Amino acid sequence: MRFRHAPEIWADHPTLAAGVLSVDGVSDRAAPDDAVDRYLERAQELLAAGPASALPQLQAWRRTFAAMGVKPTQYRCASESLLRRLGKDGTLPRIHPLVDLCNAASAAAAIPVAALDRDRVKGDLEVCRAQGDETYASFGGEVERPVPGEVIFADEAGQAHARRWTHKQSGTSIVRPETRDVLIVSEALHPGAAADVEALLTALAADLTRAWPGVTPRLTILTPERPVAELAG
Repeated sequence: MRFRHAPEIWADHPTLAAGVLSVDGVSDRAAPDDAVDRYLERAQELLAAGPASALPQLQAWRRTFAAMGVKPTQYRCASESLLRRLGKDGTLPRIHPLVDLCNAASAAAAIPVAALDRDRVKGDLEVCRAQGDETYASFGGEVERPVPGEVIFADEAGQAHARRWTHKQSGTSIVRPETRDVLIVSEALHPGAAADVEALLTALAADLTRAWPGVTPRLTILTPERPVAELAG
């Protein structure tokens, strides 16, 4: 399995920074609570300093969504949605230890982080523009068709594992109790994004190693010159 961005994504978004972690052998029996609490405390400090929408990380995604014809106040990137929920509820819902860790880290950095069950992805996975014949399964089970030209995560079977780029993942490849092998993706567009994405994923790799003894996360930083991550499985 390979993960990559299509050449036109790199060409259209020259400030894009991206990286992936490939992790084998996770379970739902870990307890990364200390790391989750630490990240949530950091995210609360961001919110206390001013509105989330003013953060450069989120402003960059808002500009990008607007340029793609996606209304940024209707369809927010995942990290902005997490921060808004944290600001409203004071915490984030607990779903699965790995998802909880990724969500908290995403909120703390204000950078989107996606966690996908690799066994649910058919073949290679590419961030690309939709043809319009792909299928996207919502969390509720409804099947949608991405709009032609919309940026999606597409596999070789025509499944869209995310719509509107970093807005929302699909229900097809969400992390479940039985999930064992995971792909974690982080992307950003703001000034300094390359260093921030690498720092975020490096910290997450350390957290994963502590919470799931025996796992060895494999980090790949993607660039236009090295746009493909070769993954096991």
